[in-house]
Amino acid sequence: MNAPESLQQALTQLLGDASLSAETLPGTDLKLWLIDANNMDRAFSPEETRRILEEPPYWCFCWASGLALARWLAEKPEWVAGKRVLDFGAGSGVAAIAAAKAGAAEVVACDLDPLALEACRANASLNGVELSYSADFFQEEDRFDLIIVADVLYDRANLPLLDHFLTRGRQALVADSRVRDFQHPLYTRLAILDACTWPDLAEPAEFRNVSLYHAIR
Repeated sequence: MNAPESLQQALTQLLGDASLSAETLPGTDLKLWLIDANNMDRAFSPEETRRILEEPPYWCFCWASGLALARWLAEKPEWVAGKRVLDFGAGSGVAAIAAAKAGAAEVVACDLDPLALEACRANASLNGVELSYSADFFQEEDRFDLIIVADVLYDRANLPLLDHFLTRGRQALVADSRVRDFQHPLYTRLAILDACTWPDLAEPAEFRNVSLYHAIR
């Protein structure tokens, strides 16, 4: 099976020898087009490092919080079954796809990055599910039952988004492994889950502990 040509070209422009492969995520029945783990075994040149920092290819990794959230939804489909769901900052689309497979009535994958939305489309096809797509959360109507979010709070400047999620959905489910002093009056921690980024980036052990927060308005 060949990787989607446009996604492979985008990755090649970033890292000349990098390739995409269809990988089954650990502990799931989900597949995603991800950067081949063998590409992570060499040192990057200064120019490659600059490009990675300026335009991080978030969409070709399954980050730990996304994997944890996907597993959670598979184990607890009642959170999404029959509901209208929006996946904010969808990236590879892993959480959106998990919601669709768990029986959501509608799932919108939302991301500012056109490549991420393209990856979501390719990954939805790989898993045999249908998603809708959005490039602008704030253009969406307040009509969702649940907003799902993973790996968005890595930048503390994104913390105010916690309030905005509840302007488009009745509930929000946020997975995060970065914020150690998480405090918000509307959000309650439901669980601490274990997961790692895939392919494994050998991140610090603390980033394997994914907290799942829930809010309802």
